[in-house]
Amino acid sequence: MNIKILDSWLKEYLKTKATAKDIAKYMSLSSVSIERIEQHNDDRLYDIEVTTNRPDLMSVVGLAREAGAVLPQSGIDAAFLPPTIEKKQKTKEDLPLKIINDNSLVYRVCAVVMDVTIKKSSPTITERLEASDIRSLNNVIDITNYVMRTIGHPAHVFDYDRIAGHTLKIRESIRGEMITTLDNKSYTLPGGDIIAEDGDGNIVDLLGIMGLENSVVTDDTKRIIFFINNNNPHKIRKTSMGLGIRTEAAQMNEKMIDAELAMDALLFGIDSYKEHADAKIVSEIFDIYPKPYKTKRVSVKLAHIQQVIGIPLPLKEAESTLKKLGFGVEISDEVITASVPSFRASDIDIPEDLIEEIARVYGYHNLPSILPPANFIEPVNFGANKFYWEQRVKNSMKYWGFDEVYTYPMVSESMYEAPSSEAVRLANPLGEDFVYMRTTLVPSLLKVMQQNTKAKEMRVFEIANVYYKSENTLPNEKKVFAGLIKKPHVSFFEIKGLIEQVALDLGIPKITCSSLDSSGLETSILLDKKSLGTIEILDEDLINFELNFETLVSHATLHKTYTPIAKHPPIVEDISVIIDDSVTSETIIKTIKETDRLVTSVTLLDRYQDTRTFHITYQDPEKNLTSKDVSEVRAAIIESLTKNFQAVIK
Repeated sequence: MNIKILDSWLKEYLKTKATAKDIAKYMSLSSVSIERIEQHNDDRLYDIEVTTNRPDLMSVVGLAREAGAVLPQSGIDAAFLPPTIEKKQKTKEDLPLKIINDNSLVYRVCAVVMDVTIKKSSPTITERLEASDIRSLNNVIDITNYVMRTIGHPAHVFDYDRIAGHTLKIRESIRGEMITTLDNKSYTLPGGDIIAEDGDGNIVDLLGIMGLENSVVTDDTKRIIFFINNNNPHKIRKTSMGLGIRTEAAQMNEKMIDAELAMDALLFGIDSYKEHADAKIVSEIFDIYPKPYKTKRVSVKLAHIQQVIGIPLPLKEAESTLKKLGFGVEISDEVITASVPSFRASDIDIPEDLIEEIARVYGYHNLPSILPPANFIEPVNFGANKFYWEQRVKNSMKYWGFDEVYTYPMVSESMYEAPSSEAVRLANPLGEDFVYMRTTLVPSLLKVMQQNTKAKEMRVFEIANVYYKSENTLPNEKKVFAGLIKKPHVSFFEIKGLIEQVALDLGIPKITCSSLDSSGLETSILLDKKSLGTIEILDEDLINFELNFETLVSHATLHKTYTPIAKHPPIVEDISVIIDDSVTSETIIKTIKETDRLVTSVTLLDRYQDTRTFHITYQDPEKNLTSKDVSEVRAAIIESLTKNFQAVIK
């Protein structure tokens, strides 16, 4: 919230020779942000941004108190001058006034009836209000705004003679009740709003937000009710936002205004009415305050202050700072116990709050720029974090062109070729599509494919739980990693290579394949000679895989093995052989690599009819290889293939 005040108005409560520029500079560094200083006739006008947690600074007195604490820290003499308020007012209790309050809606009510003379406001009040973007109307209304801006508590005034029965009853509105505000706009109340009604049951005020047309002061007003109400901020906020009435009073009231200010605001207003409206008090002074503020205390050790701020701040300076900000201070064994003033009760609760007050007044810009000491942080054990590996696999699949899907763990009976005896059947299924807890992810992925009939190609995967019967109440859960590829002429080797790359990314260097049936349509994936999962060819354009994710993760590692780059160049050659189809290429590759240590790499280069061509790399880390060295190894390879597989070398 932004407010504007004149420099001369501020210095009525702040004794200092500081220039407006100095005040703006040092207040902006330690307190509120003074965004602009404008020339206003022979004066200077501050445009100030006040944060929501500091409603005490939305007034001239509050800002003067703050400046009185901040400026001396920067070497500028300054002292806060509290307003002079006549506490003992002479009253003439001639006129009756009845106030019925709901303490849950309005925490404190202060009021008085006065005879007044309506006239134009004094030039000083007019200039100060209009510089603050508050329109001057007449002396009686202007004083309510002058009180609000000076003391920091909204105020209101009623025409005493327009209040039926001279009664004000505060209650919650009923949904559908109608009001007309003083700007002649009509509203339908949603219910639960804080309102005041007169003795005839007419709503005469939307408390804390805006007065109503039927009780507003006019040029014919002779007697007024000067009224201060400290309201439930949540109710004010809800009503103001709901009706779209964003007056300055509403914006202040919704920020938990200090109830202790209510009587000061009333007494300051009475003095102002006497001076500017020839006012006379003609009723008792009302003060309905059932739950006065109970001072709360917060303690902090000097050592803690110094540790957090990072400088050896003297105890006396910390004590002086808090006192200037309005705190009561007691010292015992280098422990500061601060009595929190009522106007700071809503945002001072813990020792760190006191430290913040001391630090900001001292000046954050004055604190040394020292990097915190380096601390040893235990390395994260990613290997024990299954979620890390799961996310790693998901990222890998994304970069390889797959889309992740999420499917229901409950499936229909038709999604299984034959319901597994291990499948968990739900006792109360939601429908025919949710009868079993799935034991495999493949049917779910196939269903995704069937629902996307327009897609000519599809790559999807899922990492999720499958469920099996157990002797316990709950089924056994196992995390599974499954994927499906749909595209013309899909290759078994494509999905095999994908699984190998996933394993390699997890730090698993080698997996193997073993055919499960003579058709070659289903292949088992092995890890350390144990089954990891399967690859299944469903059609010429459809293939899937399903792996035990928990087994995969149990072998995952981030440990790397460094292999120095060879100093000597390799020799590469291809060998073509005819070997029976029952012998897998993987077996042949393994046999070739185990022939001699000089064979560093073997890959299947090509396959045509009954001929397979292998790409072989020879290399010695210690020396350059000669043709003789390679020929000896080649002869050993040919001998091994001929002996073990009856191979024919081409």
